[in-house]
Amino acid sequence: MKKILYLTFYFEPDLCAGSFRNSPLIKELAKQAKSEATIDVITTLPNRYSSFVADASKYEQRDNYTVRRVVIPMHQSGMKDQMLSFKTYYTAVKKHTKGKQYDLVVASSSRLFTAFLGYRIASKFNAPLYLDIRDIFYDTMKDVLQNKALKTLALPVIKKVENKTFGYASHINLISGGFKPYFDTYKKPNYTYFPNGIDDIFIVANKNRSENLDRPEIKTIVYAGNVGEGQGLHKIIPQAAKALEGRFNFLIIGDGGAKQNLIDKIKEFDVYNVELRSPVKRNELIALYKQADFLFAHLNNYTAFEKVLPSKLFELATFSKPLIAGIGGFSANFVRKNIENSILFEPCNVNQFVEKLTTYKYKEVYRENFIEKYKRSEVNKNMAQTMLNYL
Repeated sequence: MKKILYLTFYFEPDLCAGSFRNSPLIKELAKQAKSEATIDVITTLPNRYSSFVADASKYEQRDNYTVRRVVIPMHQSGMKDQMLSFKTYYTAVKKHTKGKQYDLVVASSSRLFTAFLGYRIASKFNAPLYLDIRDIFYDTMKDVLQNKALKTLALPVIKKVENKTFGYASHINLISGGFKPYFDTYKKPNYTYFPNGIDDIFIVANKNRSENLDRPEIKTIVYAGNVGEGQGLHKIIPQAAKALEGRFNFLIIGDGGAKQNLIDKIKEFDVYNVELRSPVKRNELIALYKQADFLFAHLNNYTAFEKVLPSKLFELATFSKPLIAGIGGFSANFVRKNIENSILFEPCNVNQFVEKLTTYKYKEVYRENFIEKYKRSEVNKNMAQTMLNYL
């Protein structure tokens, strides 16, 4: 019986894109591999948001795969906190894989270092490495790092780690087609472009939909997810909310490293039509989405984000509500081509957002073709097959 090691920093019951991506994918992989392989999943106990705590076992045996959850320090999603958390995870993974032999290593990574850990272990066992890349860490750090001295020190190290990791990989899946030009340098791996998909929980929740155009006079815009520097909510929500007072309310559900920036800006602009709530479980979130008038997605105006395809778009598009998206580049083109009834504006462009929203004629549209095309179950089925090709 072959053995697969699967590394993902986030896994159920954590609330984040990494968890929603990998939890059902691992189940599909285990199902397809039942007669030929067992899988060791090494992840962490829920930690994406300091304000969300969920019970989870440190170790589980599930059919032909095990789940081992590493306890990492509590953190507030700051860079130093994340480095300490990853160091703890890195050390634990090395400990739990010592003395074992694996025939395939799979690593799902947004910040590169889970991918690097996969490379270290795969090269030790001379095993194939399958990477699922959810972000280009080098690009993001180039935009996010403000300290010039730190940037000068960090970027060459990140590039060196990247070269070793991507240069060794047998297969790289890129979650966004916008990443393709960046990876043209790395000729050795095979490439696929399986994106995020739509989870069944959202599809089922929207089957018994009913269009309701008798909306309240003051409409509610809902954002749910990470409140970090990458989302840049502090650059758009307070300013737009001030301009839209008396016409629109904003409900922000989430947590993250830039939440205090958002709170500070709300106070600075003396805004009363923005409500902040802590993260909630998905069934509660679905109810809030259904009560909303508009659903909101936004990325900061960094060059790196012109290549990404946010998982949040797949989630929001299952609802009949109009989608408001402050995004650019590849993801903006994706929305134009695939998600009807959307209001697109340039990231952080307050005036454009306000103008487009206030001139929009309200309607609800069930996006049946999009949902059928991007079911997570179909994406996972095909992606798992490509992983098993390396056994």
